Amino acid sequence: MRTFVAAVWLGVLVMGACGMTPSHEGDRYAVAVYYFPSYHSDPRNENRYGKGWTEWELVKAARPRFTGHAQPKVPLWGYLDEADPNVMAVKIDAAVTHGIAAFIFDWYWHDAGPYLDRCLEQGFLKAKNRDRLKFALMWANHDWIDIFPAKAGVKPQLLYSGAVTRETFDKATDHVVKTYFSQPNYWRIDGRLYFSIYELMTLVDGLGGVAKTREALDDFRARAKATGVGEVHLNAVMWGIKVLPNERTVKDPHEMLARLGFDSVTSYCWVHHDYPSEFPRASYREWADRSAALWPKFRDQWKVPYYPNVSMGWDPSPRTTQTDEYKHHGYPFTTVLVGNTPEEFKRALVRAKTFLDEQRSGPRIVTINAWNEWTEGSYLEPDTVHGLGYLEAIRDVFGARTVR
Repeated sequence: MRTFVAAVWLGVLVMGACGMTPSHEGDRYAVAVYYFPSYHSDPRNENRYGKGWTEWELVKAARPRFTGHAQPKVPLWGYLDEADPNVMAVKIDAAVTHGIAAFIFDWYWHDAGPYLDRCLEQGFLKAKNRDRLKFALMWANHDWIDIFPAKAGVKPQLLYSGAVTRETFDKATDHVVKTYFSQPNYWRIDGRLYFSIYELMTLVDGLGGVAKTREALDDFRARAKATGVGEVHLNAVMWGIKVLPNERTVKDPHEMLARLGFDSVTSYCWVHHDYPSEFPRASYREWADRSAALWPKFRDQWKVPYYPNVSMGWDPSPRTTQTDEYKHHGYPFTTVLVGNTPEEFKRALVRAKTFLDEQRSGPRIVTINAWNEWTEGSYLEPDTVHGLGYLEAIRDVFGARTVR
């Protein structure tokens, strides 16, 4: 394993250096990439699916479901354990070399406790080069359902509710303050610790209403400040289209954000705002154009800053039972985006950069879905078809960064 990781690390440095310019234009922008930590073993998953199970099993089992369907996706680096700090060191170097400022880890904590946390706590935070890359959390507080894999026409079983009690909220955020906010490489915006929440309505439902949620968030901010780590920047992930079966949209987003005191808004992926009408395939370029056209609307719509999002692709078919006929049964039997080559992804990034350049003030931040959403078809990690092409697109558009 160590020999293989070392070889991969050398390849990252050599390939990443090709075409790199000496300019530090990348320091003008912050490219923050979502990281989905489901490629290491977790006790809950092992109890349900067997010892050592990860979503790599779904990636390996994926097959073409219609003519021209590009499956399976094969990772160039192999099916590595992300909880291994040596493996994570490779990812960190690749990210930094290609202009990425931060990983935003999808972070899970239910009433049953933490989940899928070894990637961050044993992999990223123990990597020798961890200080090269910032990190932050996006509390993925959606219901966790059994879609590993999903059966056509069968309602997925609810495994863990995304809504949490106030007791759980306090315990989880205490852990955030102590374990993550205290780290020197935790990502800050204008000096404030970035903490994002995926589903506001789920949070509000669990805590008993908007007023009680504001009370809990204010207390979270106060506890962080009291420890000396500083102020908290609360970010809301906003979207208008439900994707997972149990997702909840915000009923009155403008009022909700103001009453809860959020500091910024972003998106997780394009499919939350523009769902392709075609099936089983749709054009990535057309989807990208429609999604980018929404950014000015979002910027003008919110009273707080909006950070645009770029998605690399969309194909959750690995999460379906591969022997089922591929019909539109709802997630994960959804439309698949085709044509999302590194060149088309780069075109979308250029539009995002142009949008950011139109800002008169404030940080120029873009979020990207995703570093490794292999089972949803949105990943920057190199595969055997395009190599490091998607990472190179980021570097070519936003420039290399100066790592101090």
